[in-house]
Amino acid sequence: MIDIIPAILSKNYDDLKNKVSLIRGVVPVVQIDICDGIFVPSLSWPFYSRADEKDFLENDLDEHFKLIANEQEGMPFWQDVDFELDLMVSDAVLNFDIYTKLSPKRIIFHLEAVGDLEEFKHFLEGIDVYIRDAIQIGLAIDIATPVEKIFPFVNYVDFVQCMGIDKEGFQGQEFDEKVLAKIKKLKEKYEDLIIAVDGGVNFETAEMLANAGAERLVAGSVIFKADDIRGTISELENVI
Repeated sequence: MIDIIPAILSKNYDDLKNKVSLIRGVVPVVQIDICDGIFVPSLSWPFYSRADEKDFLENDLDEHFKLIANEQEGMPFWQDVDFELDLMVSDAVLNFDIYTKLSPKRIIFHLEAVGDLEEFKHFLEGIDVYIRDAIQIGLAIDIATPVEKIFPFVNYVDFVQCMGIDKEGFQGQEFDEKVLAKIKKLKEKYEDLIIAVDGGVNFETAEMLANAGAERLVAGSVIFKADDIRGTISELENVI
């Protein structure tokens, strides 16, 4: 059975809370897409405007996010579901400590957003062992980026997320079959590497992705537009 992770792209906290409520008790983990309007053109919770990287908590951010980051509040329904944060942002490294305060199960960096790759490797090497024990680190790669670019980082992350679409930060995008070759190449070189795919996941593509070697499929539109969310997730889980 393949792992299905619902992806939530929320404009505000109420939308986030509502969508989490729909899948609590159905899946153990949900992905929250965080978009800053800089790395990707779209904005999502907790951002209300393009962010200043250095004075992060002084930005136009959702008040619930600020309370959570200051450990005065918890994520919605945190007792029932774990979160992975897909950081489609330009400040992921600089403000890593703030994002960890959301108590995520996983944090996903995007290779194309982290800046100098050698400095990023040093950053990964230097993550505190206690954080490493508590949070799994993932690294995402765009559909247009050669898969070889991720090879130097595989030993420093817990999993790789291959993007299955060209336009990140938007749900309901068309699936790009080039991701299948990426998955196969990664599996050939790193047999035990956990591979997730985000974007373009539906009933037609899920089987192809699973057969190529993906263990986790991140799906948004196909789940949250379904009349039967539980049944949809179950059907996706059993595509092979």
